[in-house]
Amino acid sequence: MRSFYSTLTAVLCLAAALAIAACTSTDKQQADEVNDSTTPLHLLKPDYKVPYGELSADEVKADLEHIFAYIDSELKPNILNKDGKAILDTEQLTPLPEGATIQRGAFRIGSYEWGITYQALLAAKESTGDARYEEYVDRAMGTLRCAYPLFKQRDAAKTEVEDAQMEQVIHPRALDDCGTMCTAMMKYAKAYPDACQEGKIGSKGIVVSIDTLINNYFQFVEHGQYRLEDGLFARHRPQHNTVWLDDMYMGIPTIAYAGIYFNAPKYFDEAATMYKNFVKRMWVPEKRIYRHGYVEGLAQQPTYHWARANGWALLTTVELLDMLPENHPDREFILNQLREHVAGLCALQSSEGFWHQLLDRTDSYLETSATAIYCYAIAHSIRKGWLEGITYGGVAQLAWHAISTKITDEGKVAGTCVGTGMAFDPAFYYYRPVSAAAAHGYGPVIWAAAEMINLLCEWYPRTNDSGLHYYEQEQKNPSPLFYLTEDGKGEAVR
Repeated sequence: MRSFYSTLTAVLCLAAALAIAACTSTDKQQADEVNDSTTPLHLLKPDYKVPYGELSADEVKADLEHIFAYIDSELKPNILNKDGKAILDTEQLTPLPEGATIQRGAFRIGSYEWGITYQALLAAKESTGDARYEEYVDRAMGTLRCAYPLFKQRDAAKTEVEDAQMEQVIHPRALDDCGTMCTAMMKYAKAYPDACQEGKIGSKGIVVSIDTLINNYFQFVEHGQYRLEDGLFARHRPQHNTVWLDDMYMGIPTIAYAGIYFNAPKYFDEAATMYKNFVKRMWVPEKRIYRHGYVEGLAQQPTYHWARANGWALLTTVELLDMLPENHPDREFILNQLREHVAGLCALQSSEGFWHQLLDRTDSYLETSATAIYCYAIAHSIRKGWLEGITYGGVAQLAWHAISTKITDEGKVAGTCVGTGMAFDPAFYYYRPVSAAAAHGYGPVIWAAAEMINLLCEWYPRTNDSGLHYYEQEQKNPSPLFYLTEDGKGEAVR
């Protein structure tokens, strides 16, 4: 009997212990449970696909330096002999040896993509004070100024220059060959006039004045490129009298900056008139974005909203506002067009900060170069007072966060659509390849970085209740949720 009671007692104790343990476990589970009573749910960290939140100018500078290290290693402008040896600044320059070529790396020294990159590097020098960015441009410009007379003289009796890169420089045949390069050279010469005069390299080589190249380029922009009856740039491809949105940027800023460079106001008027004629044909007001192509005379226009072409249009708008006099009669029209276009683009920005290859088609891929152009243009417009920083600062910064995820360990820019012509069906745009070798991504990303550095030196991004906001005054309250006060110290929400 005693054994029975002992066993019963043991069983009851064990049951009691298990019950207590179960209650303790339930109490602990309830205590650990995340719910509205135990946790400020609005402060839970979201699972963003790209970085989100505060950003410093130093972080952007680090990305900029990373990209620059890559392009500097890949393209060191020089003239090479037929054995591939550099001959710039040597006795071998005059006469130019047979088989000599412009040195190539991953990029082309005189391409329109690199014309944009030169302008971006000049902006990077201004935003960071780092002379290496200007020295890169100086080296490239010096090489071209030395090569120009040498190749022109050597190939004078031929219909084409032997080196394909110098053929584009000496005999431009399209705006792609000369527009952005001409603008870059004018900006460079305006900023560094003493470095651009005719002179000597070594004991025999001659460096021509940069004006020799500028005038050659500008002659084609102003008189060589085919135009419609009202003076608008056009091409006979893929159809007769096709207007490309790309050509807004390939030519209009060149004409506008000529007004500054040559002190000739007539070019301001020409650039503004051409801008309005582009808008008349290419702008789609119900979507507040541009079509890529237009064929003069068609009643039903092909309408595909390619992202990078819209970037060229936006960049043209920003450049014109920088270049035109404040009292120019068309300035208000251009400013209004900027605001309308940015509003249309912001409505189409993806949750990851990028824009789509076809802007209004969310099943098309996310593209880097267009995102970078929009980032630059919006950030620059905020700084100039053309756009409200409170409204658009977060848009530009989200775009930069997205771009930063496409900078590879080697400093390459990934996710960029390769060179793109025009077609009148969606498949063409959907399936354009992307490549980190596409030069189109580097100038826009460098320009975006330079302008984000400037913006972050003037505005103060800060998260408040988990959302990123741009403030004109630094907010010092450490609370994740705070009211604003006049002294910037803020008041924590309790």
